[in-house]
Amino acid sequence: MTVGTVRFVTERYRPRCHAALPSATPQHFLVAAFPSDQLSVLDYNRVVFDTNGLTRDGLLARIAADFDVEPQGAAPYRPEQKGRFGMYLDGQWYRLSVRDGLRPADPVDGLDVSLLHDRLLAPVLGIDDPRASKRIAYVGGARGLEELARRVDERRAEGPAVAFALFPCSLDDLFAVADAGRLMPPKSTWFEPKPRSGIFVHGIGE
Repeated sequence: MTVGTVRFVTERYRPRCHAALPSATPQHFLVAAFPSDQLSVLDYNRVVFDTNGLTRDGLLARIAADFDVEPQGAAPYRPEQKGRFGMYLDGQWYRLSVRDGLRPADPVDGLDVSLLHDRLLAPVLGIDDPRASKRIAYVGGARGLEELARRVDERRAEGPAVAFALFPCSLDDLFAVADAGRLMPPKSTWFEPKPRSGIFVHGIGE
């Protein structure tokens, strides 16, 4: 059997944590191999706990600078193609479509997750560091869009919150980033199936 290109996908903190272990620790960690045609990438969505001081109308106006904004009603809206996003705000779903000409050719900067961050989360909502910010949470696509609405609605007493549903990153886009020797943005892919690794335990001595 001939094996083609093998690409390693992991949370970036795992190899770093492993490298920090004492040198006497066995240098192994668990991996699983999947053919690309048996792997699914689900959406990885965002909930922002406030609107950065903006009213609903003010937020919609700021977003409209780079996106076409179309109300979709109370039923969850799932983006049906690349370049579209679902947004849940104040009990209503919206379809956001990035304007023509705004997608960079760069394999990382051109990803939907990068467009959302660079055009909306950072400049409008003030989420400058998505890894460290305490104002944002990430919701895997396996939990459904209803989970996004629930998290926004439960915070209404504390003020307005907003959620964003993304179209899943394609394997072709993922491979293009890997083949360019680049790293994916944080929280950009939710893989299925997920191997159950809880039965594998490695003790770390004092």
